[in-house]
Amino acid sequence: MHASRKTSERILIKEGKTLALFDFDGTLCLSDSFTQFIFYTLSKMHIIRQGIKILPWIQGYYLNLYPAHAMRTKLYSQMFSQQNLQEIESLASEYSRELLEHLNPVILAQLKQHQDLGHEVVIVSASLDLYLQPIAQHLNVRLICTETEKQQNILTGHYISPDCSGEQKKLRILDYYNLENYDQIYAYGNSHEDKQMLSLAHYPFMVGKDRRLPSIPCKAH
Repeated sequence: MHASRKTSERILIKEGKTLALFDFDGTLCLSDSFTQFIFYTLSKMHIIRQGIKILPWIQGYYLNLYPAHAMRTKLYSQMFSQQNLQEIESLASEYSRELLEHLNPVILAQLKQHQDLGHEVVIVSASLDLYLQPIAQHLNVRLICTETEKQQNILTGHYISPDCSGEQKKLRILDYYNLENYDQIYAYGNSHEDKQMLSLAHYPFMVGKDRRLPSIPCKAH
């Protein structure tokens, strides 16, 4: 993210607030939304042709020799470079509505409980703004995610922000929020890519590892 944007988009919050941070894939969403988005929007022939070009990296990823954040970046570039923005955005809007039907009901209920108590709720995800923006708007939450570059109604295949995973999640949160202004911070994730985000929280929760969701006080702070 550019330095000027960092300054202009910093969110100033009064003291006494509660912040709730939610990972998307595997946490709020039950599936891998990034990979499914490729198959939802692009033809099988295009996916095969472009996939062959990066087959060594794909194989390396499945052998745990190539990191997920780098694989997502390379895969997005290979699949979406020079795609028509209007067409992809239209399909992304349809795709987002399907994802809303497959959210984790337990985590979604936790999110809504935070909202009902007036807490600041944020989705923090390595997935793409193309389909996460409509979801965030529907859920009425803020969004920090991987942002795609668009030029003259074309997707360039590049990001305008780093892949929002691991350390980047932590850095992006700290860039947007002054955590000293919050009395309580909750964070929900499901993988090693969420550990840095969870390290910021007073009440971290790892899906598949922690058995009990953190309790939320009935009175908002």
